[in-house]
Amino acid sequence: MEKEFTTTSPDETIVKGRAFIDALSIGDVVCLEGELGAGKTHFVKGMAEGFGIDGNEVSSPTFTLINEYYGDKTLYHFDCYRMESPREALEIGAEEYFYGEGVTVIEWPERILELIPPHAIWISIEAPDKNTRKFVIRKRDF
Repeated sequence: MEKEFTTTSPDETIVKGRAFIDALSIGDVVCLEGELGAGKTHFVKGMAEGFGIDGNEVSSPTFTLINEYYGDKTLYHFDCYRMESPREALEIGAEEYFYGEGVTVIEWPERILELIPPHAIWISIEAPDKNTRKFVIRKRDF
């Protein structure tokens, strides 16, 4: 399964994130791959809005590692950018979130690859120019 789409503004990325949640259920894990500034957090803002959470509350949890947002569904937002090893994720209870009562979205998932559940949905984001973002959604085969 693979699906692609392109956005041309942060607002459009948010709209796509909002629509994306229609395909999600409690217990789903979404992994976002992309360079700094690729649009990962804008996409998460849209996901949050889709769950009835104020998108303005969403920020990249680079220094806190995990943000929890409560709306129609709970959204667990991880940022693994500063993690040195998967052990750090285990120490903060990552696996409890992955199999918890919400939807988990992970920025920089490659830093904790061995902990990612096999059912995770992977979204790679490329920025071919200043405004354009290309998204590829897939299940990853390990």
